[in-house]
Amino acid sequence: MKGCSRTVKSRFSGDLTFMIELLIIKPSSLGDIVHALQVATSLKAQCTDLRISWIVRDIFAPLVQASAVVDQIFVFERNAGTKGFLRMMREVRKTKFDYVFDMQGLLRTGLMASRAITKKTVGRSDSREWSGVFYDEKIPLPPNGRRSHALDILLQFCPVLGAKPELRGKLKFRQIDKLKLTLADGNTGVDPIIMFPDSRRAEKRWGAFMQLTQLLIRSNRSRKVIWAGNNFIPARVGLPKDRFLNLTGNTSLVSLPALILQCDWVISNDSGPMHLAAALGINTMGIFGPTDPQLYGPYPLNSPTNVVVQAPAGNLKLLQAKEVYARFQLAESRLKKRR
Repeated sequence: MKGCSRTVKSRFSGDLTFMIELLIIKPSSLGDIVHALQVATSLKAQCTDLRISWIVRDIFAPLVQASAVVDQIFVFERNAGTKGFLRMMREVRKTKFDYVFDMQGLLRTGLMASRAITKKTVGRSDSREWSGVFYDEKIPLPPNGRRSHALDILLQFCPVLGAKPELRGKLKFRQIDKLKLTLADGNTGVDPIIMFPDSRRAEKRWGAFMQLTQLLIRSNRSRKVIWAGNNFIPARVGLPKDRFLNLTGNTSLVSLPALILQCDWVISNDSGPMHLAAALGINTMGIFGPTDPQLYGPYPLNSPTNVVVQAPAGNLKLLQAKEVYARFQLAESRLKKRR
C-alpha cells in the first residue's frame, strides 16, 4: 500500500490511485478527542491519499469540524435516543469505508462500527463492554501494556495503514484566524497565563486557583492571568482589572485553540484543555489529584514544556498554592535558560 493509498491496475492508463476512506469513531470526551486528533494528524502527514470522516458527540462536534485533517463529521446526538442513532447511521452508511477505527472501545461505539459499510473494522485490545466482538482486528497495546499513556495506545492504530506509531505533523484548526483575540499586553508584550480551574469530575478540581492567581500577579507587575472554561467559576474582587480576566462560562469550544495559542502558559486541572494546550505546543502545567499523570499527563511527558504537579497522596486538598507556584517558577526559569 504505497503512500497509504489504494492502487489498482487499469488496462487503459496503468495504475490508478484512489483515496483511502477512513472512519474514526471517537465521540468523547474532549481530552480523548484531542489525542485522537493528534493521531489523525499523524496519519494525514504520513498518508497523503487519506480522507478522514469522524463520528463525534454534538457537544464536541465544533472542535472536530474545525480540525484541518477531518474531512467530514457525523454528529452523534446522545440524547436523541434510538431514533437519533439510526438517523446518524443512515448518513454514515452512505459512504463505503476502507477502514473503521473504533478508538473509544465501548458497546455503543462497537455497534456504530458494526453498522458502517467497511472492508475492515479495527478496535482496541483494551476495549470494554463486549465491543471487541464487532472488530476484524484489534491493535496491540504498546510495550508497557495497560500502563501506557492514553495517546501511545491510540498511536497503535497507525501501523494498520502502514504508518509509524508516532506523532507527525502539527495540530491545526481551520478557524484560528477568524477567532484570533488580542490578549497580550500592548506595553510589555507579555502573553498571559490562562488557567482552566474546572474539570468534569469533582475530585479532579483543585480549589486554590485564586491563591495561585494572586501569587502570580503580585510577583510580576506585567503578568496577566485569564481564567477560562465552559462553566462559570466566580472569582474574588480585588484583582486588578487590567491584569485579570474571568472568561469562565463564556469560553466556546471552538474558540479554545485560538485562546490557547495566544498565551504563554496554560495551568489546568487534568482536563481536555490541558491536553489541547500540550498538543498545540504551549507551555503546560497539569495539576493532578487521583488520576495517574503517567497515563493521562500532558504529552509527551518528557517535554520541557510539559510540567506535572501531583497532589500528595492524590488528594488535591493537600496541595497548596505556594507549592504549585514554586514549581511554576522553577519550570519557567528552566525554559528561559533553554532559549
